[in-house]
Amino acid sequence: MRTAIVSAMHEELSAVLALLPDEQKQAAAGRDFWVGHLHGKEVVAVLSRIGKVAAATTATVLVERFAVDRILFTGVAGGIARGVQRGDVVVADAFMQHDLDASPIFPRYEVPLYGTDRFGTDAALTQELLSAVKRALPSTRLHRGLVASGDRFVSSAAESQALMRALPDVLAVEMEGAAFGQVCRDYGVPFAAIRTISDRADDAAHGDFLSFIDDVASRHSAAIVEAFLRAA
Repeated sequence: MRTAIVSAMHEELSAVLALLPDEQKQAAAGRDFWVGHLHGKEVVAVLSRIGKVAAATTATVLVERFAVDRILFTGVAGGIARGVQRGDVVVADAFMQHDLDASPIFPRYEVPLYGTDRFGTDAALTQELLSAVKRALPSTRLHRGLVASGDRFVSSAAESQALMRALPDVLAVEMEGAAFGQVCRDYGVPFAAIRTISDRADDAAHGDFLSFIDDVASRHSAAIVEAFLRAA
């Protein structure tokens, strides 16, 4: 069983990479893939880079070249729903693209020719991930539900509120998960994702984004990945 561990930014993945005792770097598609073991499990760690196209490229290479059996995405997101606050953790049940609109040919948000506007994460893998979060971060507030992806950093109260009105069941917003969800559905590869909430996707979102990733989110990611692989 080979598990892919993916983040969009180096700051999000650095603490995970520090855990690997025997990683070997392999280059593909302009990316560095770190192949090794963690707690006796085969892993491939990689930075997807930011945005849906970069995410889709990374997911495809993980499946086609590295033959991963499952993909775990970890990183940060902006909170959208009321009660989803900075420092909380969101475990995704499904992803959708909040910036996709092929109307009037297809309904707004629907992915053309798929007949749906969202891609669910793997139920069993998501449950394992949820249990790992509870073990690793027992005092952290945890949410589970829909996450929206788009090719923009949502950083204004007006846009955040508009998303809340248009998509009332969305918990958080980020830039990669929906692409991973779609590629993994195409290949039949189990996919699950966690996001630590770095901001409220409002006018203050950009303020201390990178310092939060370094100080909080990267450590969350490492603790959750460790707990997940110990139990896997």
